[in-house]
Amino acid sequence: GKRTANGEIFNQNAMTTASNSHKMGTKLLVTNIKNGKSVVVRVNDTGGFSKYKRTLDLSKAAFYKMGSAEQGVVKVKIVKL
Repeated sequence: GKRTANGEIFNQNAMTTASNSHKMGTKLLVTNIKNGKSVVVRVNDTGGFSKYKRTLDLSKAAFYKMGSAEQGVVKVKIVKL
């Protein structure tokens, strides 16, 4: 039941992402470079993950559409829609 930076309750099953470099509400096409799978997500949160050299923090559902739990972190291509 934690709230995201835009005020909505975080839902790990939604197609959302946290980003420090894109505005709230922005839709992004995120493509896994290794397997070519893509997902469209909406930015609804910010995070402190840039210190780990990460650009996005995808929700669980969004990540599983383009990767697998074994991968953990994947290189992606990001296109603003």
